[in-house]
Amino acid sequence: MPDTVLRAGFDAALFERLMAKVSEFGATPMGGVDRMALTDDHKAARDWFCSEMKARGYDVLVDAIGNVFGRIDLAGGNARTVMVGSHLDSQPLGGRFDGAYGVIAALTAVESYRAECEATGTEPQCNFVIADWMNEEGARFQPSLLGSSVFAEMLELDFALARTDREGRSVGDELKRIGYDGTDKVGIPDVYLEFHIEGDDKMEKSGARIAPFRRHWGALKVKIEVTGQQNHTGPTPMEDRRDAVLGAAYIIAEVRRLADTAPDTLFTSVARVDISPNSPNIVPGKAVLFAELRAPEPTTLDWAETGLKDALPGLAAKASVEAGIVSIDRRPAGKFDPRLIQLAEEQADGFALKRMDLDTIGGHDAIPVLTRCPAIVVAVPSVGGVIHRHDEYTSPEDLAAGGDVLLGMIRRIDAAAGDLDKAVEA
Repeated sequence: MPDTVLRAGFDAALFERLMAKVSEFGATPMGGVDRMALTDDHKAARDWFCSEMKARGYDVLVDAIGNVFGRIDLAGGNARTVMVGSHLDSQPLGGRFDGAYGVIAALTAVESYRAECEATGTEPQCNFVIADWMNEEGARFQPSLLGSSVFAEMLELDFALARTDREGRSVGDELKRIGYDGTDKVGIPDVYLEFHIEGDDKMEKSGARIAPFRRHWGALKVKIEVTGQQNHTGPTPMEDRRDAVLGAAYIIAEVRRLADTAPDTLFTSVARVDISPNSPNIVPGKAVLFAELRAPEPTTLDWAETGLKDALPGLAAKASVEAGIVSIDRRPAGKFDPRLIQLAEEQADGFALKRMDLDTIGGHDAIPVLTRCPAIVVAVPSVGGVIHRHDEYTSPEDLAAGGDVLLGMIRRIDAAAGDLDKAVEA
């Protein structure tokens, strides 16, 4: 660790003001936010954020899948581009910090660096882009990471635009409705940085304040359709019932059993079930399950997928229904750029911030972007490990500490003109 602690230059006052303002959009009485992708509250948050960037001299660009970018050419010409960001959409009844922290910290850090360069007479060597990705959460439209996956060319644009919500409204139609059906072309950056709150309590328990993610787990997002026969819940004899929800219940239990069979190496859930016709007086004729299987190793996911497929016919037969997998969204496991990990660690050490190594089990926009350029996600602790809930909270001190590390990384990368090999040698 360096003998002296680095002096912070992150504008915490600006960050707190912007963070307080963005938290007003979709605010709930419980203290969180409900700002699902392409809703009116999401539009309002984006409109405000775009105005903030324009007022500071950024060119605001919107691409065809509705990703929002604020570009500022500080070096001009053929200089390398550093992109920093996250997302402003939230889960239903979610928290204030998931996603929004990374976007607001990105703008604040770049603005802090601009002010620093002006004060010291430093000529920036890179251009910068602030990113607000569309539909990271996947709460309203599936799959998640939709905007960043199209940007990284992992998903086709037409496929993404055709995704629909529960009411049948498509991404394409909703982008047009709220005015974010853009036509701008934004190139792949040379580096991508993303800061986020962590979704468990390991950091808090260890006292760590900074955790660069080393690996991201793989995920299978499996849509399963269970088909029975609609009938009256009263007179229909029990032995004649073909209850789709009963079949779904057997499948849900099996998804959990798979995780229990592979503790700590397989995480599973069935967090959404769409039931038809969803009346208390009708034996359900159909149930659609959205299951998720997450693991750090592809062999574990292959084993779990095979086990689920093999179990479906017998589970369906127990309820006299039919069940089949409609679609699987696959996200392979991988590793973040080791040079960016080193930079994050060195900045944390410079500020005397305790750090730790972590994997990320949740998805982040950096994961698709990583397939196109060096990228990383760096975490700050969330109190109690709470995330995707209204009482999500990270202290102002930890939020600012993350901002200090982000600014330090930007400073080092820019001094090396965007060359990460030179940045880690500095």
